[in-house]
Parts: sequence; C-alpha cells; structure tokens
Amino acid sequence: MNLWEEIQSLDPRDPGRWPLPFRAGAVVLAFVALAVALTYFFVWSAQRPELQQRQAEEDKLRQEFRDKHSKAVNLEVYKQQLKDIERSFGALLRQLPGKTEVPSLLIDISQTGLAAGLQEKLFEPQPEVRKEFYAEKPIKIRLSGSYHQFGEFVSGIAALPRIVTLDDIKITPDSKDAYDQLSMELTAKTYRYLDEDEIAAAAAEADKSKGGVHRPAPRPTG
Repeated sequence: MNLWEEIQSLDPRDPGRWPLPFRAGAVVLAFVALAVALTYFFVWSAQRPELQQRQAEEDKLRQEFRDKHSKAVNLEVYKQQLKDIERSFGALLRQLPGKTEVPSLLIDISQTGLAAGLQEKLFEPQPEVRKEFYAEKPIKIRLSGSYHQFGEFVSGIAALPRIVTLDDIKITPDSKDAYDQLSMELTAKTYRYLDEDEIAAAAAEADKSKGGVHRPAPRPTG
C-alpha cells in the first residue's frame, strides 16, 4: 500500500487508531495552524492599524519629497519669475505719487475737468484710507456739462501719468427740458505710497493692537 492509499484509509473519527507517524504529523499540523491563528489575531490584527498609519505616513513623505524635488529642480525658474514680479510691482508702485506729489495730482484732476469744458460744482478731497503699503485718497466730485465733455474728462483722467480710478458714477439731467445739460457725481480715487516712517509707524501700531509680529511688505527696488 502506498502513502496515498494509507492516508485514504485513515478514519478521521478515530485518530487514535492512526499509525504513529500520521498522528505525529496531525499534531504538528494542528500546532502550526494554532500558531498561525494566534499570530494573526494577536499580532497581525493588533499591529495592522499601526502598519496602515506608517504606510500613510510613508506615502505622505514620498509626496512631500516629490514636491520639494520638483521645486528644487525649478528653483531657478521660480527665482526668475520672482524677479519679473518684483519689476512689475515696482513699475506699478512708481505710478503712485509720494506725499508731496498728491496736491499737484489733485490740481491735475481738477484741471482735467475744466479743460474738458465742464463746470466744477464740487471738488472735495476726503480723508486718506491707509492700506498696507499705500494710502487711498478719495475725492468727491460733481461736474456739469454734456455727454461729450464727460467723455473728454474720463479720457483725460485715463491719460494722467498717475493711477486714478473713477467710482460711484451717477449722471442725471439738470432739468427736464435740458437734453444735453447733465450733472455727473463721482468719487475719484488716487493713491500714494507710504514712506518708510509711515510703514514703520503702521507696523508698530499693528504690533500694539494685535500683540503679534507685523512684517511690513517689502518695498521693491528698481
């Protein structure tokens, strides 16, 4: 009788009658199965959440490495882009007048309306509104004239070498019978950059009010 026939002849309901080698093998298999089951339930199952956490951390670190590697590879490109941004920002900043230039700019705005043939009924500069590195100067304006003259005024404002925006524009007829005699109310806003002393004072005030460290925006060069 060969080995396979001997295995087939074993009675699973009466392992006590099995030959000694088969009984020993069955005991060994039972111990192996028990060891595997205990290892799974008490070692693998208990440590599986930690393993999954470690795998997630590994994936996160790999992604961070890829991101940093990509930035390192493109560092020179980023530096050039930063220089381009600083140049563009500096060009815009140079369009903002300084404190001493604001009065002459207000005169330019007023003269632009008069040059267009408009009657100036109101020209009232408002208090400045301080921002991070610049101040906004609104001016309440009311003018009287025709549509064509209003168009010349807006074109003249756009041609000024400094940044001036026109907001809250409202045009109304002076009377029911006047076809092209109109009044225009608007708020013109011009802007000026803050000097170093003003920025430092604003930073100190921010530190005092917020209790934190306030870093003023760097002033671009060139």
